Parts: sequence; structure tokens; C-alpha cells
Amino acid sequence: MLLLKNATVWPMTNNGPFKGDILLENGKIRALGRQLSAPGAEVIDLVSCYALPGLVDAHCHIGMWEDGIQAEGDDGNEMSDPITPELRAIDAVNPFDRCFEEARAGGVTTCVTGPGSANVLGGQFAALKTKPGSVEAKLILEPVAMKAALGENPKSVYGGQKTAPQTRMATAALLRRALLEARDYIHKMEAEDESDRPEFDMAKAALLPVLNGELLLKIHAHRADDILTAVRIAKEFGLRLSLEHCTEGHLIPAEIKAAQKAGAKVILGPLLTDRSKVELRNQTFAAPRILHEAGVEFAIMSDHPVIPLQYLPVCAALAAREGLPEEIALRAITLHGARAAGLEGRIGSLEPGKDGDIAVFSGHPLEYRSRCLLTIIDGEIVYDAR
Repeated sequence: MLLLKNATVWPMTNNGPFKGDILLENGKIRALGRQLSAPGAEVIDLVSCYALPGLVDAHCHIGMWEDGIQAEGDDGNEMSDPITPELRAIDAVNPFDRCFEEARAGGVTTCVTGPGSANVLGGQFAALKTKPGSVEAKLILEPVAMKAALGENPKSVYGGQKTAPQTRMATAALLRRALLEARDYIHKMEAEDESDRPEFDMAKAALLPVLNGELLLKIHAHRADDILTAVRIAKEFGLRLSLEHCTEGHLIPAEIKAAQKAGAKVILGPLLTDRSKVELRNQTFAAPRILHEAGVEFAIMSDHPVIPLQYLPVCAALAAREGLPEEIALRAITLHGARAAGLEGRIGSLEPGKDGDIAVFSGHPLEYRSRCLLTIIDGEIVYDAR
């Protein structure tokens, strides 16, 4: 057992922060309150510190573009075919990438990682804890989502190869074709006579959970028109949609709100970057505030390695500086990130029964001078800078 005492506890539930204690047992949160006691527990006094749920990065590529290794550690984009839904992040993640250690040092306890956006359909994301060990030791859920991409990236990759897609029309058409062919394949596989069934197709089979609503489709879309194309295609096929990046979402807040009312998730970012391509020309840290004021719930991503994952709190802090309420900014990197991945039953808030994932900061977590002093995953201390 581990008893954290006298912290400013920010549970990310409907209750605000309070001065009190957190009791962890068997990897789970057992209790929160004031003046808790637990005979035999290890006690850590956190007076003047802030304790909040372990941070959640709902979209990154940690372990797939390894730190400082360049081509030898570049395993995030399979640029030989624009349709590769059968690819799995767990087969590319290097769990010993030092960025996992840096994530722990920043208070990030969960990351949702997967393929990049070179392909129209890029493959399957996985949710991992950042604790030491193998992919299997880190794994929370796999697959957590299927990755798709619209806009500049597939065009630039395959346009240079003189093959489709070279236009946004072709990108959307390839995505529709893959979904239609997978749907047709599924129907044929249900034929009573085994001789009428087609040969097994790994790519088409990988889309079955997307088409039947079991698996989110994370669609990379920066520009407003690409965002609306993603919404359109999701509606056509009855898909569970997650809008990834949503850089120009603040230009169409009513449409984003309507999409979310229909079930879409929204993950913003990366925001702490230069405008390296045309799609980012309207990038602004005011976007989170604008979407919040429109009633949109969102998570904030790092898109690591675009922004190193440990700077996720800095992104939230800059959004707060531009007018986003600080509790919403913190929820965007905790509870809302968990909800975006469908993991809110286990992580994202401090509640009895949830995983014992906690980040302890020396001061207010949105103050840039605050340091992560203690990171706990599944009730075990994995980083200690006290």
C-alpha cells in the first residue's frame, strides 16, 4: 500500500481540487479523502505539491520514430501502399526508446501511439502505459483505433511516386473504396457454403471492427474542408469517428459540435510547432478556447516526436494562457484524453477502483516552473525526483 498525504489533489471529476490524501493498494486507487490512515502503508508527505491523474497523450508516435536514431528507428510510415489497415503499432514500437523514460519524468503515464499519416489507411493504434518493460508489459488496449489520413500527407507521399492519391478527391475515394470492399468481403465471408467464401484477406479483415462500430477510425485532418470530409465519410458508413489534429476546427465550431453530438471524438494539436506546411496556416493556441466556448470536448495531443511527449503540460498551459479555463486545460491531458481513447473506466481521473496512475508536481501543473516530482503507474513509483 502507498499513502500520499497532504497534497492538493485534483481528481478531474466534477469535484474541484482539495487538500487531502490518496491511498493506493494492489495497483488501484482505494480511497481519496482527508486524514486517511492505513496501517502498514508506505507514507509520502506531499505538502505544497499537486497530485493529479497520470497524464494521457491521446495521439502520439512514441517508440515508432525513435529518439536520435533517424532512418534506423523510423518505423511509423509504410510508404509502399496507401491502404495498409492490417499494420499494428505493437509490431513497430521500441519499448526501450528513451522517450518513455522522459515521458514518465514529465508525468505522462499513458500514451496512444500508432502509425503516421503517409497512408490513407495507415494501421492500428495501441494504448500503452509508459512504465518500464516490454510492449506486453506496457499494453492497456490494442487495437484502440484505426488510423486514416486526409489532406496533404498522402498527396505528397504518393504524388511523388506518380500514383494515387494525388488529389484530395483520390484520397477520399481510396478510403471509401477500401471500406466498401471490406464491407463486401465481410458479407461474402458470411456465405453458408464455404466454397462461396473468398480467400482470407488480412487488410479487409482488419477493417471489420471499424465497420461494425467496435473500433474508432482516427482520421488525420488539419484543414476545415478535410475535417468536413472526415465527418461526411464517417456518416456515410456509420463509423465511430475521432477527428485528429483538427487544426482549423475553430473556424467551423458549429460543425465540430454537431459532429461530436453524433459521437465524434476531437483531439487537438500539435499546437506548439511552427507552421511547417500550408495546412497549418491557421494554427493558434486560441483554438481550444474557441471550441470549448462552442461546447466541444477535446483532448490535447503532443503528436510526439513533433512535440516531445513530456511537454504535454506546456501545451495545456499555453491553451490556458489564451483563455481556456485551467480545469478544462488539465482535463484535456487527463480525463478527456482517456475518453478520446475509450479508456475512461480505467484512467484519466482519480476515483476509487481506477488504475493507480498519479503525477505529482512541485507546484501548479500549468505553471512552467513546476516540475514533476513523482510518477506512479499501477500503484508503483516509476519516477522519483524528490
